Amino acid sequence: MQDLANWWPEFWQQWQTPIRILAILLGTLIARWILLASVRRVLNQVENGTNGKLNHPDAKQASQSPIAKARVIQRSRTLASVLSNLITWSLLLFAVGAVLSELGVAVGALVASAGILGAALGFGAQSLVKDLINGLFIIFEDQFGVGDSVDLGEARGVIENVGLRVTQVRDVNGVLWYVRNGEIIRVGNHSQGWSRVILDIPLSYKVNIEKAREVILEAAKELVKDSNFAKRMLGQPEIWGIESITADQVVMRLVQQVGPQDADDVARELRLRVKKKLDAAKITLASDKNSIFVDVPDSAKKPEKAKR
Repeated sequence: MQDLANWWPEFWQQWQTPIRILAILLGTLIARWILLASVRRVLNQVENGTNGKLNHPDAKQASQSPIAKARVIQRSRTLASVLSNLITWSLLLFAVGAVLSELGVAVGALVASAGILGAALGFGAQSLVKDLINGLFIIFEDQFGVGDSVDLGEARGVIENVGLRVTQVRDVNGVLWYVRNGEIIRVGNHSQGWSRVILDIPLSYKVNIEKAREVILEAAKELVKDSNFAKRMLGQPEIWGIESITADQVVMRLVQQVGPQDADDVARELRLRVKKKLDAAKITLASDKNSIFVDVPDSAKKPEKAKR
């Protein structure tokens, strides 16, 4: 017993530095494993919750479910990736600093040197840092996601992928645009909350406006009652009145509020039904051809007789 009491102080005095370093490394690995497991658990709960909501009877249509699911899952995975990298690098820097301190290295001087180096690198990579920071805000604030129809200025189309540095947008011609997040100054999102179908219908100036109004509104209400489109509609259609008037035509505006992903489909079907109803009621649309009347003098109408 006396020998053990004498041995331990000598052993600790000789091996305390390696033991502390080993404890720091083990503690860092255990802490990283626990934190990353927590992140993965939260991510799995989000994905499972998304599947449950999308399968709920009150959820949106099944055709929209894959897009909504991809958006939520991609956003969750991106946030999880950012948190995982932050945890890993924070613990790594802590462990390196603690190990160097145990070895007797002046950590303060190294931190100062690293700060100067980091400032130089940050100055040289300003655009990259700007892209990453803006990408984080886009994801955290949920400005847009996969499947959204957006207007980013130069690029307009549907979002296919949202990354920390680059966002991918597919336009109507099928071109895939890679937009740096740092270059996105404004975002117009057509897919958040609800959307609105606006049809401006040009009618002939001589058309009975009240009759045309009733026919157009009847076509819109029939579409609302259609089982294939009823779930996409939000509220009843409205005639906002005469949008513009000229000597040749009267433009009447029809408005229908719809779901965020349904504007294009509803607009196409609504145009078709309005066209059929107007044809059945024998209501003519305005022509894009302008009539030109030329006043011809009487002297020009009667050609002079040829002189003999």
